[in-house]
Amino acid sequence: MIDKELLIKTVEQALEGTDMYTVDITVSPADVINVEIDSDTNVDIDTCARITRLIESVFDRDTEDYELEVGSAGLTAPLKVIRQYRKNIGNDMEVLTRDGRKLRGVLAEASIADNGDIAFGLDIQSKEKEPGAKRPTIVTRRIDLTASECKYVRYDLKF
Repeated sequence: MIDKELLIKTVEQALEGTDMYTVDITVSPADVINVEIDSDTNVDIDTCARITRLIESVFDRDTEDYELEVGSAGLTAPLKVIRQYRKNIGNDMEVLTRDGRKLRGVLAEASIADNGDIAFGLDIQSKEKEPGAKRPTIVTRRIDLTASECKYVRYDLKF
C-alpha cells in the first residue's frame, strides 16, 4: 500500500519554491495514484515529468506496483482549493448548487469561513424591467455561497 503521507510530502517538496500548489492527491485501493496540481501562472509538461520522476525515485516500482498520473487541473475541472478560487476572481464561473440551481456569474471574492469552508461571492447579472420603464436594465446581484453548498464551481467556458 502506498504511504499517502509520504506521497504528499514528496509532491510538496517538488513544488517548493515555485508558484505551483497541490489541488488533489488520490490513491485508490488498487494503487492508482493521481496527482493534480495548479499554478498561479501555468503548469507545463516538464514540471509534471519532474514530479513524476521524483515520485518514482521515492516509491520503487519493483517494491510497490502502482500506476501514476501527474497533471494540471484542467479548464473543465471544478475548483477545489482556496488558492484556485482566489486565482479566478474576476472570471466567469458556472456553479451547480446542491439544491439543483445552475448559476452563471463572475467570481467576485473568496475566503475561508470560520468553519473552514470556502466562502465566495458570485456576481450574477439579469435583465429587469422597472415599473413604467420602456426597456429592461441589467442589474447585478451578489450571491454568497460556500463550497459545501455546491456540487461544483468551474470555469464558464464560452465559445
